[in-house]
Amino acid sequence: MSAARLPVFVDVDTGVDDAMALAYLFGSPDAEVIGIASTAGNVDVHQVCENNLGLLQLCGRSGVPVSKGAEAPLSAPLRTAEDTHGPQGLGYARLPAPTAELTAYDAAQAWVRAARAHPGELIAVATGPLTNLALAVRAEPALPRLVRRLVIMGGAFDYRGNTTPVAEWNVSVDPEAAAEVFAAFSDADELPIVLGLNLTENIMLTPELLGALADTAGSPSRPLSEHDDRGAASAAANPLIRVLEDAMRFYFEFHHDCGEGYLAHLHDPLAVAVALDPELVRCRPAPVDVELTGTLTRGMTIADWSGRWGRKPNALIGVDVDPTAFFDRFIARVGAFARQLPYS
Repeated sequence: MSAARLPVFVDVDTGVDDAMALAYLFGSPDAEVIGIASTAGNVDVHQVCENNLGLLQLCGRSGVPVSKGAEAPLSAPLRTAEDTHGPQGLGYARLPAPTAELTAYDAAQAWVRAARAHPGELIAVATGPLTNLALAVRAEPALPRLVRRLVIMGGAFDYRGNTTPVAEWNVSVDPEAAAEVFAAFSDADELPIVLGLNLTENIMLTPELLGALADTAGSPSRPLSEHDDRGAASAAANPLIRVLEDAMRFYFEFHHDCGEGYLAHLHDPLAVAVALDPELVRCRPAPVDVELTGTLTRGMTIADWSGRWGRKPNALIGVDVDPTAFFDRFIARVGAFARQLPYS
């Protein structure tokens, strides 16, 4: 691996915005994706594995190991989000049938292997429920000190939830896992960066920005519109742009139906961008914990800004971001990468 490229391990529940995040990593010259852990969340873990393998096939990225994670949260039944991401997790998009196979070891082992193979160097990103990471820390308690940087997309800090009035989706699916991870990383050399809804909902993709991505890829197409027929297929010639437009159309329609406008929040792409360049966001350190027993507040993430718990900080919470700077980078990287792909 070139000294200029960072070893990156990602744990995803792919997922429309997870797919966009993976495309960002594939298009980043400073990143080398060394492994993908599949976690149950947006869809079940078997479908997540298929999505990850199919996306690698589409993008011509052979040799990246994909590992299957736990089929359910640590102690609660699995909930999935097909209403948000579509029955297969990628909206209206269809990926090629993968020819690669999953690793013989599971996602928790994949975490441990990656951390041990790159001690003090590994850049890790979790954009789904934290089940796999919690199991990995149980297996290797030293893992928080082996990772150079961990970025978590999850939680909502002084902000409304998107699953319950107070809880964000990833944490809500497996709050016990999130609580274990936050506790374990209290002793990390570098505190994890946690990007909650209070930050990621500033990253709003619009049809105009998606059109700019298609233009940069050399595959201009008619901008998506709320007046289009539901499920209308992308006419883009570029295979990656076609998949992203078909996935994003479903995501746009979901947000529109929720009264948020014909747009979509790119939670997970921001997480991978910050993993490569933490300067994209401003953070505040704080002790963070997760409510596990509240009748109305289970899954809520609490930051003790005022130090009332008497605990040292265990997270760097993202509090400010420049969406324009992010989208400039996202469009440039994903567009250039898509341009290199053979058309089919």
